[in-house]
Amino acid sequence: MISIGLLGCGRIGQVHARSLARIASANLVAVADFVPVAAEELARQYGAEVRSAEDIIAASDIDAVIVATPTTLHYDQIHALAKAGKAIFCEKPIDLSSERAAECKTAVEAAGVGFFTAFNRRFDPNFSHLKTQLDAGVIGATEMVVITSRDPSPPPVSYIKQSGGLFRDMMIHDLDMARFLLGEEPVELFATGSCLVDPEIGEAGDIDTAAVTLKTASGKIALINNSRRATYGYDQRIEVHGSDGMLRAANKLEHLVEQAGGNGFTTAPNKHFFLERYEAAYIAEMEAFIAAVNAGTSPTPGIADGVAAQRLADAAAKSLETGQPVQL
Repeated sequence: MISIGLLGCGRIGQVHARSLARIASANLVAVADFVPVAAEELARQYGAEVRSAEDIIAASDIDAVIVATPTTLHYDQIHALAKAGKAIFCEKPIDLSSERAAECKTAVEAAGVGFFTAFNRRFDPNFSHLKTQLDAGVIGATEMVVITSRDPSPPPVSYIKQSGGLFRDMMIHDLDMARFLLGEEPVELFATGSCLVDPEIGEAGDIDTAAVTLKTASGKIALINNSRRATYGYDQRIEVHGSDGMLRAANKLEHLVEQAGGNGFTTAPNKHFFLERYEAAYIAEMEAFIAAVNAGTSPTPGIADGVAAQRLADAAAKSLETGQPVQL
């Protein structure tokens, strides 16, 4: 039985607590949050204790810790957890700076602790099956990856101001997925973006509509498109084109019943947002982390994956600023 501590009891912390409750080999021992009532409510719901973050990090009765705090706190907490010898499950991004993320990587590797970067989309059943088929060679050699990721509506501007920008906050998932599916590291990146959804986002110094092209040394190409608005619901699709065919993962709908009439066929709307769309992925990623801790193996995706995606996000920001491709 793995004993778990949770730092951060907000929306994503609640998701991870719910996932842990479904895993028989893990036990949520203690939680911490800057807002006492949030910690108390989550602890009551899952039979855990409320402790300070410092107490959880130092606790002898906790084997691993989930870091679901604001990104600005990750750096110090990761270093403290590594020093304490705790296995770490960390929400993305590791840090808003790829240099500081790399420093976290150095600390984690020096301590020899397990580290899992929470790129949950790798564990979506449909995306995971697509990757399995791709690795099995069913469409031959991969030539092009196309990733669509569009939110139903933008977050509050107050969130935008501290998020690190669209590339580091939103697209980082897609940048990781591009690496995951290409099977090679990109060597060139070009980004473009606009503010088309909400002018306040532009006034806050960010964009809400973006596209990025990545190319590997062998010539494989990935195309990513993001938008903070999709009037038809949460839009999450992947297409991989290969020498012998194509693999495609479509959106998940509210249900699979179609209605037919004089105006054609009507389907259900997309799942509304990430909590519903990726529920199975959140459970699967936590199961993978717990299994790795139990087995004493390195979790995947690890801290190197988190740093690599962060560097791509930084490169995208640089490309947008300069209007030029970035060599990686």
